Amino acid sequence: MSEVAGALHDGWIVTKRNLIKIKRIPDLLIFSTIQPIMFVLLFTYVFGGAIRGTGVAYKEYLMAGIFTQTVAFGSSLTAIGLADDLTKGIVDRFRSLPMSRAAVLVGRTTSDLLNNLLVVLVMGACALLVGWRVHTGPWGALAGFGVLFLFAYAMSWIAAVIGLAARSVEVAQSAGFIWLFPMTFLSNAFISTSTLPGWLQPVADWNPISSIALALRDLWGNAPQGLARGDGFPAAHPVLLALLWSVGILALFVPMAISRYRRVSTR
Repeated sequence: MSEVAGALHDGWIVTKRNLIKIKRIPDLLIFSTIQPIMFVLLFTYVFGGAIRGTGVAYKEYLMAGIFTQTVAFGSSLTAIGLADDLTKGIVDRFRSLPMSRAAVLVGRTTSDLLNNLLVVLVMGACALLVGWRVHTGPWGALAGFGVLFLFAYAMSWIAAVIGLAARSVEVAQSAGFIWLFPMTFLSNAFISTSTLPGWLQPVADWNPISSIALALRDLWGNAPQGLARGDGFPAAHPVLLALLWSVGILALFVPMAISRYRRVSTR
C-alpha cells in the first residue's frame, strides 16, 4: 500500500510539472482547443444539412462523436510528451531522483486527462451555443462525461506505449495520429454505420469509438433509433460495451507501458 501511495504522490508531482509546462507554452492548449471547435462548426453548418437519416437532430447526434474524437486525438499529447522527455534526457533525470518509476507515466497520463477536461469544457460551451442539449438531466450528463473521461484515460495509455517506442518527437507525433483517423471515421461518430458497405458495418459497430459515441448518446438522450442506431450487441448494450472497451484497454496497455518504460529507462 505504501508503494501505491508513493507512486500516486510522486505521480501528482509529475502531473503538476506537466501542467506548468502547458501553462508556459499556452500555444499547445490553444491549438488543441481550436481544432475540436472547428470540427463542431464545420460538421454542424457545412455537412449537417447533407447528413440525414439518424432520426434525431444532427446537432445532437454529432456532439457525442465530436467529444469522443477529441479525447481520442488528445491522447497523442501523451505520446509526444513522453517522447520529448526521452529525447531531452528528462527521464534520466527522473531516474536519479528518489521517486517511484510509475510516477512518470501516472503523471503524464493524469496531466493529459486534465488537459482533455479543459478542452471538453470549452467545446461543450461551443456545442451549447450551436444547439446541442442533454435531455436526461444532471445525472445522465455526469454519467456520460464519466464514460468519456474513462475512455480518454485509457487512450492515453495506448499513446504512452507509442511515445515510449518512438525514437523522436516527430515519429511519436505521426504514430500517435495516423491510426486514429481511420479508427474515428470508420465509426458512427459522424454518420450512421448503416450507410457503410455491408461488410464494413460490423467493423464499425464494434469499433470502440462507436461504442463510446453511442453510449454518450444514450446517456444524454441524443440517441438515434432504427437502422441509424446500428445492429446487434453493440447497439443493444452500448454503455456496457463502452466500459468493457475502456477497462480492457487499461488492463492491456498499463502493464505494457510500465514494462516499456522500465526498458527505456535502463538503456
